[in-house]
Amino acid sequence: MGNNPRSMNERILAWDGCTNVRDLGGLHTRSGQTTRWKAIVRSDTPARLSAAGWSALHAYGIRTIVTLRTTGMVEEELDFTPPYADIATIQTAIEDITDLEFLERWAKTNLWGTPLYYRDALQRWQGLHAAAIGAIARAQPGGVLFHCIRGNDRTGIIALLLLALAGVEPEEILADYVLSPDPYRDELLAREHSSVREAIQSTLAGLDVENYLLAGGASPADLAAIRSRLAG
Repeated sequence: MGNNPRSMNERILAWDGCTNVRDLGGLHTRSGQTTRWKAIVRSDTPARLSAAGWSALHAYGIRTIVTLRTTGMVEEELDFTPPYADIATIQTAIEDITDLEFLERWAKTNLWGTPLYYRDALQRWQGLHAAAIGAIARAQPGGVLFHCIRGNDRTGIIALLLLALAGVEPEEILADYVLSPDPYRDELLAREHSSVREAIQSTLAGLDVENYLLAGGASPADLAAIRSRLAG
């Protein structure tokens, strides 16, 4: 089933201060359903939100914010305190920059800012990814927002895992990813004789997301909670 451009555009949310916010609802799954609206949202860092932006976030039903960090990095852009007492915050690292091999292979080449590194990240940090999925699964009632700084890379990995777990069609996972434009990323991919499509397809190829997350430490209850929250 192909993606619906109208529903793709409807998923983009205008929260003042942030520029890369969208709902993971409205995506087609292999079972013929669509993912739930207002259940899980991805974004760039909420630290940039204005008062009006925070108001829009709260009115949208977000009650948990999961911040995706990188061990070994000081990232002040990820530091904020929600102005609403009923919004819970969770910090979880999904990468580790003290991994010197990773640093040499991906960070120093700037390819860390492209989906080319996703497959390697999945091999290195299975437990961290499973813990992040578990944090979303066990969030309190209400919408969940997960984010990094730009809402592209770390957010992109977790979005890919969430959507794959919910049974979203690969073409729609790709369509979600490209809604975060990055001309420099595309230049880097072209330099490597690759593309966003090739990199995302390569990441998804052969990925048994359920077994991947279970082996990383997520529980069957976590996976069932994600599917219930996102796929109904």
